[in-house]
Amino acid sequence: MRLLRTFTCLLALGALAACATAPVAEHRSQAEPGVELAAYRSFAWRAALGEGAGDEPMRMLDVRLRDAIRAEFLARGYVEDEAAPQMFVTYETAITDKLRSSPVRIGIGMGSFGGNVGGSVNMGTPSVQSYQEGELVVHVIDAASNREVWYGTVSGRVDRSKLDADTVARAVAIALQDFPARAAPGP
Repeated sequence: MRLLRTFTCLLALGALAACATAPVAEHRSQAEPGVELAAYRSFAWRAALGEGAGDEPMRMLDVRLRDAIRAEFLARGYVEDEAAPQMFVTYETAITDKLRSSPVRIGIGMGSFGGNVGGSVNMGTPSVQSYQEGELVVHVIDAASNREVWYGTVSGRVDRSKLDADTVARAVAIALQDFPARAAPGP
C-alpha cells in the first residue's frame, strides 16, 4: 500500500509540473527563393500594416518593437538609410484570446484473484484556462521591386503587463533568428 501511495504522489507531482511548464514561443520564417538577403546593405521603415498617414503618436509597444528590430538589423551589419534604402522593414502584431482545456485524469487500480487486496486512486479535475496569444510578423520588402522577400514570425502566450523592452527584444530576436547577417563587402 505504501508503494501505491508513493506512486500516486509521483504521478500527481508529474501532472502538476507538466501543467506549470510555460509553452515555448513558436517561430517561422520564409525567404523568397533566389533572393540573396545578405547582399542588401541598407533598410528603412515602411508604415506598419494598418497604420495611418503617420500623424498618430507611436505607442510604447511600437517604439520598443522598432528599437528592437533596428538593433537586430544593425547587429547583423545593415545600416538604416531613409534616403536610399535597398529594403523596407515593417511589422504587424495580433493578439488572440484563447482557451486551454486541461482534462487532468489519473486513475490507478489494483486487484487480486483471491483475498482482500484492492486499491484505487482517482483524480479528475478538468480545468479551462483563458490566455492571450500574441503574434509578431516582421516583413522585409525589396525597395526596387516593392516585393516582399522575407518574413519571420514569433507567436506565444502574452502577458500585456510584461511587455518591457527586454521581453520585446527577445521576441524580435526569435522572429529574426533566420535573417542572415550582411555579407562582407568585397575588395
